[in-house]
Amino acid sequence: MSGPLALVGGGEWREGCAFDGGLLSAAGTSEVLVLPTAAAYEHPYRAVETADAYFQGLGASVRALMVLHRREAEEAANARAVRESRFIYMGGGSPLHLRSVLKDSAVWEALVAAWNDGAVLAGSSAGAMVLCDPMVDPRGGAFTVGLGLLAQMALIPHHDTWSREKARRTIDLAPPGLPIVAVDEQTAVIRHPDGSWATEGAGKVVVFVDGQEVGLGALPR
Repeated sequence: MSGPLALVGGGEWREGCAFDGGLLSAAGTSEVLVLPTAAAYEHPYRAVETADAYFQGLGASVRALMVLHRREAEEAANARAVRESRFIYMGGGSPLHLRSVLKDSAVWEALVAAWNDGAVLAGSSAGAMVLCDPMVDPRGGAFTVGLGLLAQMALIPHHDTWSREKARRTIDLAPPGLPIVAVDEQTAVIRHPDGSWATEGAGKVVVFVDGQEVGLGALPR
């Protein structure tokens, strides 16, 4: 059975992310494997330092896996570290870079296998966007191909700070019947192992289908 999956709207590893304690409990571990891949060109080591300080406050430790480029995503040692982890967290940055690094890679295959084996998986901002297919293209709000762990849904992160015009364009461009999940910063929409969905955190989550607000029941199980 797949493990819990948290899609975070951004602003990860901050005080308002109250859901992380529950994810640690569900993982049954005190170590979080952090992939700063999406931040490869935006101070990835600084992102790891932020994560480490934050999780220390929760009584946990961070193991950084510096998969920043395609060659690291194909290394057997990195794939093994992902496969053996019980809590994997992908941070924010560029979803397009993250996709290009992970798509069809050894690390991606290991991540999917670990999650299917019950590991907790969390992605924030870019790390959440890329798990969906289709994926929202941050350059203009249209759609592109994602990694497809979650098929037939798309995610808008930073919904409380995202351009209203771009968010509206994404919602208007969505194919008929496609759920668009708009998630505020420091907020998560969480898929439980039984396929049900819930929201936690400092902000709110809104789901749109055909331009109308609907409930979490519209999300794929």
